[in-house]
Amino acid sequence: MQRSRTITTQDQQFFGDDPLAIRDTDHYTDEYVTGFVEKWDELIDWKRRYASEGTFFIDQLKARGVREVLDVATGTGFHSVRLIEEGFETVSVDGSPEMLAKAFANGMSFGGHILRVVHADWRWLNRDVHGSYDAIICLGNSFTHLFSERDRRKALAEFYAMLKHDGVLIIDQRNYDALLDGAYANKHTYYYCGEEVSAEPEHIDEGLARFVYRFPDESTYHLNMFPLRKNYMRRLMREVGFQRIETFGDFQETYRGGEPDFYIHIAEKAYEREGDPTEGYSSAVRTARDYYNSTDADNFYYLTWGGSDIHVGVYERPDEEIATASRRTVERMAGALDLGPETRVVDLGSGYGGSARYLARTYGCHVTCLNLSEVENARNREMTERAGLAHLIDVVDGSFEEIPAQDNAYDVVWSQDALLHSGDRTRVLEEVARVLRRDGHFIFTDPMAADGASRESLLPILDRLHLDTMGTPEFYTTQAQRLGLRPVGFDDLTPHLSTHYGRVLAETMRRNDELAAHISTDYLDRMRTGLRNWVKGGEAGDLAWGIMHFRK
Repeated sequence: MQRSRTITTQDQQFFGDDPLAIRDTDHYTDEYVTGFVEKWDELIDWKRRYASEGTFFIDQLKARGVREVLDVATGTGFHSVRLIEEGFETVSVDGSPEMLAKAFANGMSFGGHILRVVHADWRWLNRDVHGSYDAIICLGNSFTHLFSERDRRKALAEFYAMLKHDGVLIIDQRNYDALLDGAYANKHTYYYCGEEVSAEPEHIDEGLARFVYRFPDESTYHLNMFPLRKNYMRRLMREVGFQRIETFGDFQETYRGGEPDFYIHIAEKAYEREGDPTEGYSSAVRTARDYYNSTDADNFYYLTWGGSDIHVGVYERPDEEIATASRRTVERMAGALDLGPETRVVDLGSGYGGSARYLARTYGCHVTCLNLSEVENARNREMTERAGLAHLIDVVDGSFEEIPAQDNAYDVVWSQDALLHSGDRTRVLEEVARVLRRDGHFIFTDPMAADGASRESLLPILDRLHLDTMGTPEFYTTQAQRLGLRPVGFDDLTPHLSTHYGRVLAETMRRNDELAAHISTDYLDRMRTGLRNWVKGGEAGDLAWGIMHFRK
């Protein structure tokens, strides 16, 4: 980004008397001094990084038919050179003239490539760089140099504008979530591969991540960066206009939240065409869909929960029938609302549609069942038809991360024990706020982590669900309020969570021979282990559950 230099030497940095006070987007031009830039390739180690990332970025671009690429964070040229070698037409941009000079020299050294370099500021990218591109890449944790949200939004808008109609943005960042949450462990496996160089956090708060870089000659340099949280970054890209965003951890599609050094976001500009809705599913949603579509899962939930309400129940006594307790949850939620024939409800993660049929039969309201499992949806349609309620209930295949409905479509958004399956619950809440009418109600239950519960205590549950986090009451309340959803109340029913899973475990053990005729032994063994983990987590106080109610 263009800015006149404010220091007098080329090999020393200057942060003033208080280095923690530097929270300025433009200061990065003073951080990448010549001495630091000359050592940057020691930190990266081109050969080791080439081996570590493999063909990930190349494969992503080729799969989308990309020809022209704008590398907006060229640095010392590693990715620009690699893209050229793979046959992509590449323009190399950076805001640091020192970095561009080094990149140009590296291009000549590594294969005699003449890089087309442009010195430009992302916030005015369209002014300084001409043309449109199939892809823009912004790699090397570079976006983290933008300290104000205004700058971040402006830069993303410039990226969006320079992409062709079906273009893609690939942008990466450190796992600042782990750093902010006290779970940081830089393995130097993928991005900073130099064995003799260290890059370690020196200070971290919600507005600043200050790293110190130490080199073999005992020289040290610093970078002050903004600690981007993963879901915040995803939200910014969506709000600028990107349609589908997939996030990888260290080039892997599935990962635990504390494990990756880096996140890679792949954001597509193109609107999805009409057709298969599963094409836009996130990895977490696809995992949940595959699970609930399986014969084992379908038979287990259909047989043990009675095949109608497959969610956590409210129990009057520990040995009560699961179906009775599960229906009591539905009645309790419905009792908090003013429902009637004019009420339009969407049930997110509707399962076999038991709640929808209760609402339609009892109150005459129209219910849309949105659910990702085609197997469960088929059962739902069949049971709804038999109940004579098909005129009041629509069953839709789809994900609650992308609700297929217009804005302000529903009076009530309802969900029971489904939101935990999302890898981006912030996105789900944004969709809820979008489709909910003014004065409408959002009411749901979800197995949650207790506020303050340690991630380590939740790992057995997270591993079974293939998730990296769970929501908490505080998370849902904070995010809902941000979106204009006013809290009505939290009916804390946490003790019923362990009671319910204990009841399901007991029923599974009692009916083992019957269930084994329809369900594999491996599935039943894993289910029993999972149920015990739920019971243990609830009894240890690590979990929370209840009816959360908000109003728009």
